[in-house]
Amino acid sequence: MAAVQESKKRSRKQYTNHAAKKQRGGGGARELEVGMQGILLTCNMNQRKCTAEAYSLLNEYADKLYGPEKFTEEEEERNSDEEEKEEDDDDAEAALKKEVKQIRSSTAKKQRRFLAMESGANNVVFVRTLNIDPNKLVHHILQDLHTTKKKKSRVILRMLPVSGACKAFIEEMEKYLGPFLESWFKAPNHGTFQIAFKARNSSHAKRDEVIKVLAGLVGNMNPKNKVDLTNPEYTIIVEIIKNVCCVSVVRDYVLFRKFNLQEVVKNDREPEDLPSRVENCEEEKEESAKETESKSPRSEECSAGTPSRSPPDRRSHQAGV
Repeated sequence: MAAVQESKKRSRKQYTNHAAKKQRGGGGARELEVGMQGILLTCNMNQRKCTAEAYSLLNEYADKLYGPEKFTEEEEERNSDEEEKEEDDDDAEAALKKEVKQIRSSTAKKQRRFLAMESGANNVVFVRTLNIDPNKLVHHILQDLHTTKKKKSRVILRMLPVSGACKAFIEEMEKYLGPFLESWFKAPNHGTFQIAFKARNSSHAKRDEVIKVLAGLVGNMNPKNKVDLTNPEYTIIVEIIKNVCCVSVVRDYVLFRKFNLQEVVKNDREPEDLPSRVENCEEEKEESAKETESKSPRSEECSAGTPSRSPPDRRSHQAGV
């Protein structure tokens, strides 16, 4: 009889532990998916610290732009309960009831405006945003860092907004990016542009093919759209991770040092020192050893804008960095 009760108690504890893990997202599919918006952050080997820095930095500036994030009393109580969970585990019955209540109420839970997720690549963190324009927020952060020259990150290297995400197959990308790019490039709108491409753990779309398609789309929207690799008005950022293509169109990509938080705080006339450049490229080198697509040294972070050599189309040939 005692053995049966012990078995039931152990089963309940296993269930509650699994439920708590799923509630916190540890056992769920909390990963980058098609249709999400957010922010990609790159780092060197310390993703946990990168995530912590991201939460701190994003919340600091989001509070200024949108006001402090508000929580209901139920959410605050639930967060407090989660912190005290270890103390209540001895009472399996009470723990079971508490976890079931939390899971049932989670559907009505107000989602946080920032949520770190698995990106699908080493040294890359994805933070999903909710009810926030990631492009506006990232530009605001970089503008402040560029103006004040105050360093606020030790681990984060680059901070890239993700305004849209689609499947990383060339047909799907062409279908999605046509309407997506119209806000910036469809007549009467026009501007100079470049394409910053990077693929990680993916062989679905080739670099030259993607650049050719994008340059063609932009050129067809308005003949006044011109390629400029020196100081373009717009940079089309394309970051492919596994089977997801993350895209955004940003301004001041050159001014803000390719959205590198370590470089943007340097004085404008200060030459980039060699150790810093080597450190910031280390992430790309380590990642490229595991990628099927990005093994050549032409990655955007380390190539400093060297265009591709293979496409026959001249516009496509000159658009990518």
